[in-house]
Amino acid sequence: MSNESSSNSLYTFESLESNVRFYSRSFPVVFEKAAGAILHDENGREFIDFLSGSGVLNYGHNDPYFLDEATQYLRSNGIIHGLDMATPAKREFLECFDAIILRPRGLTYKLQFPGPTGANAVEAALKLARKATGRHSIVSFTNGFHGMSLGALAVTGNRYYRDAARFPPAAVAFMPYDGYWGADNDTSEYLDKVLADASSGVDLPAAIILETVQAEGGINAARKEWLESIQRICRSRGILLIVDDIQAGCGRAGSFFSFEFADLSPDIVLLSKSLSGCGLPLSLLLLKPELDVWRPGEHNGTFRGNNLAFVTAAAALRKYWMNDALSMGVTETGRMMSERLQQVIQDNRTHRLSVRGRGMMLGLDCGTGKLAERIVRKAFEEGLVVERCGAEDQVIKLLPPLTIDDQTLQRGLDILQKSVHASA
Repeated sequence: MSNESSSNSLYTFESLESNVRFYSRSFPVVFEKAAGAILHDENGREFIDFLSGSGVLNYGHNDPYFLDEATQYLRSNGIIHGLDMATPAKREFLECFDAIILRPRGLTYKLQFPGPTGANAVEAALKLARKATGRHSIVSFTNGFHGMSLGALAVTGNRYYRDAARFPPAAVAFMPYDGYWGADNDTSEYLDKVLADASSGVDLPAAIILETVQAEGGINAARKEWLESIQRICRSRGILLIVDDIQAGCGRAGSFFSFEFADLSPDIVLLSKSLSGCGLPLSLLLLKPELDVWRPGEHNGTFRGNNLAFVTAAAALRKYWMNDALSMGVTETGRMMSERLQQVIQDNRTHRLSVRGRGMMLGLDCGTGKLAERIVRKAFEEGLVVERCGAEDQVIKLLPPLTIDDQTLQRGLDILQKSVHASA
């Protein structure tokens, strides 16, 4: 190791890793250990984690039960990589998911493992919708975010990410999301009008894809009535409804699926991020049985069988979803967080701040990206890891682990409140 590397813990990353790295710039330390909602850097400093791997760690870091299950599986010489072959680990996950999640909710879906990432699930869903309907167009929404691969990017609204591709995404029409024209305007009526008008220039789509709470788009939570209206439009016109629950699902918005508060029955549901429970890559496509029109191997991929992730995912279902305790806790903790954020707003009237979101997926809208950046930077200096989102990075996104204890949560909110006061 060179003297330069020894004196600067980030030297190796800055000199060898691509310029595309992102989070290591926002949080310029080397994180070494983690447990629950606490991160430690290699110098022993403690940070409270309100980022949770951008929604990957809903159950916190290194849950001992998950680690024990994974360790036992590794020691047993269980299959880790198995393409999409049948294994006991996959069987256990399939049976747990059906018994614990689907059947109690009256849902019937086939399960497809499209690849390890959320973007893989999005790509598979768009491909399947086009195959099943024979149509090519997709409707997505303003501020929607669905991934970085070309198909997923085509249904993502953010210009910054789209410009990087230097390729014009095709066959997608963007419509205004709920609230885009203000609270008094129902944008679903506009969508219905456009689809009814043969001269609108918008083709009848194969599918409509949406997030019930837009995460990267700025923590925009759709109303129950709007979501149900979108589903009625889909049903009346033979359009498939795809709910991207990659970040809002697995309990983040309260219930396991973020759409359970509305009377929705999506044709396709996408899950990833927290699905494995402990940060291992795993994604899942839920599709209604009549849509399972794939021929064997027609949508393929090498990493569709992360068996270690199946083990921890099944463990997460058994530990947290056998009853309603976690959902009820998320609802209550989210209410408490919202009250604290309202207090922050009342204490700082110099700037127009507002709160948005649902469950424990909340955002503090700072109005400008510059103010949000100052607050996030100050919070990190004080020991809180939190990130920004929104079209102008103007929203501070709060994603603490769903399992965070009250004392740690309040400490984190105290730091945030102090940082807002210092920055504003």
